[in-house]
Amino acid sequence: MDSITIKDLEVQMHIGVTATERERPQRLLISLMLERDLGEAGRTDMESATTAYDAVIDMVKQLLAHRPRKLIEAVANEIAETILSKRLAVAVTVEVKKFCMPNTQYVSVTIRRTQ
Repeated sequence: MDSITIKDLEVQMHIGVTATERERPQRLLISLMLERDLGEAGRTDMESATTAYDAVIDMVKQLLAHRPRKLIEAVANEIAETILSKRLAVAVTVEVKKFCMPNTQYVSVTIRRTQ
């Protein structure tokens, strides 16, 4: 299967298990791999034959701006469900990185969902 990858999209959002943690926006990096057939796009060079990655980026930013979340697992799942429900891919892998733990580079969750 072909894929489109968006690597380390930076977003700021209110996230965390405790109310104190959710008080201030935190930095997340989100990576997406959208699986779909890109054969027609390659043959025809037509934008309509692929997934517009700028639209995916805007959708993710809008999705996360509306309300706080407790878990990065919920963030990843909501992004995946939205991408699949809009038929932007037949399968999607979402990784969400959070920079919250001392002495670690980051904590991340990776999920893969299919239609």
